[in-house]
Amino acid sequence: MSENCTHDCSTCSANCSSREPQDLHEKPNAFTHVKKLIGVVSGKGGVGKSLVTSLLAVLMRRQGYETAILDADMTGPSIPRAFGLKEQAMGNEDGLLPSKTSTGIRVMSLNLLLPEESDPVVWRGPVIAGAVKQFWTDVLWGDVDFMFVDMPPGTGDVPLTVFQSLPVDGIVVVATPQELVGMIVEKAVKMADMMNIPVLALVENMSSFRCPDCGKVHSIFGESHIDGFAAAHDINTVCRLPINPKLAASVDAGAIELAEEDGLDKLVAKLVSMVQ
Repeated sequence: MSENCTHDCSTCSANCSSREPQDLHEKPNAFTHVKKLIGVVSGKGGVGKSLVTSLLAVLMRRQGYETAILDADMTGPSIPRAFGLKEQAMGNEDGLLPSKTSTGIRVMSLNLLLPEESDPVVWRGPVIAGAVKQFWTDVLWGDVDFMFVDMPPGTGDVPLTVFQSLPVDGIVVVATPQELVGMIVEKAVKMADMMNIPVLALVENMSSFRCPDCGKVHSIFGESHIDGFAAAHDINTVCRLPINPKLAASVDAGAIELAEEDGLDKLVAKLVSMVQ
């Protein structure tokens, strides 16, 4: 403690032992209790991040857990379409009520608040970041075992807001084979490291394609580099999702809850171990 201490840390810049570390996390409302909050990130768009988010929610729901999705991709929300959600979200005097899918997954997305799902969101960064916080503080999520946050690509305002303002337990990084030879994925991994948030798994989407006629497996986007990348960054859980036209069709039809895909089984087992 400084000899000139006034016992008021708010007016003092000294880094003394009596200073308590500040918790910058936004507090949820009294009706929200989330056990594990998992972010799903990517270095760039179009790699299947929302697909992985949706699949994880579906697979954990099949395990018997209460699951939810906070769609933080404000300018490109796609979660409602994957689940066939079209009606606008409602609210009451206590806050917003998340929409529920056919199997009971709770979802909040900006597309559930717009008059038309095709309406553009022309907002600047600070407004978008504020909306992300409100989806955490103003939505009556209830009791949730696993909440998955679908984030926009990159390392900009929204990922920073989520990492700083929400109690994130870990992230899942989604990439495609050709991305893993460059620096884009590494930026997302290094950002998580800077924020002291563990990388739970690396998911390589569109890793290969099996010909339905001859059964041969083709590496459409090049040979996989995921194992080497994971080893270099001490990521011990690696998953691969093949190109699956049936899975893509189920998403387009809003029926992802009916999809069958075992490529994320290792990650599901890891998530289960986090609450046991």
